[in-house]
Amino acid sequence: MGRGAELGGRVAVVTGGTRGVGAGIAGAFARAGARVIVCARRAPEVPLPGCEFKSVDLRDASAVRDFFAGLDRADVLVNNAGGTPYRLLGGTDAERHARVIELNLTAPLTASLAARERLAAAHGSIVMIGSVSGSRPSPGSAAYGAAKAGLENLARSMAVEWAPEIRVNTLVLGMVRTELSALHYGDEEGVAAVGATVPLGRLAEPHEIGAAAVFLASDAASYVTGASLLVHGGGERPAYLDAATAGKES
Repeated sequence: MGRGAELGGRVAVVTGGTRGVGAGIAGAFARAGARVIVCARRAPEVPLPGCEFKSVDLRDASAVRDFFAGLDRADVLVNNAGGTPYRLLGGTDAERHARVIELNLTAPLTASLAARERLAAAHGSIVMIGSVSGSRPSPGSAAYGAAKAGLENLARSMAVEWAPEIRVNTLVLGMVRTELSALHYGDEEGVAAVGATVPLGRLAEPHEIGAAAVFLASDAASYVTGASLLVHGGGERPAYLDAATAGKES
């Protein structure tokens, strides 16, 4: 199969795919030949070539069910919508933290259930967008980390329950360079400094996340389900190593 045709004729739904990582994923699926439907509350500020947009509030279960019921076909669901502001646990009430869990864990479950019939008919796949925050302490984003840990576990259980009709996998992401990087890491110098802490020496680009998502959705991964693919540039250098070598020449 030639380049750009890996997913020819298939329909891919990307939630929250209007910018950043989601836009990178949507673009990668479009380049792979899929018909891409991006769904989120707000339309993209920058056009997404080769993609359609549908306004859907992913926290509204009825709206999500109606959206998938209106599709003739769905081969791939990428549960990308999510995120969180910086918020210490003691800085707000449990209800506010619960909204983070709702967006990052409950919404993907809702979308997956709503899409199940269409995906099973197509022998399709689900790609969950996880995070390294789900496997390490996440001060300032504890609810987000807990939700991502739950999402990865949900994907593994879903992969067993829904096999062999639907494959379910998780991309476990590290830091990605997006339009919002400056909010987290500062100016270009700050982004570069943060990137230098990653073994590969930089942050990921959204199109690289998209390429990994296309792989999991493609026939190249036909025997891959219940898996978690780390896309984090090698992860984080253990802090104790830096402490142990502080002041010493390498």
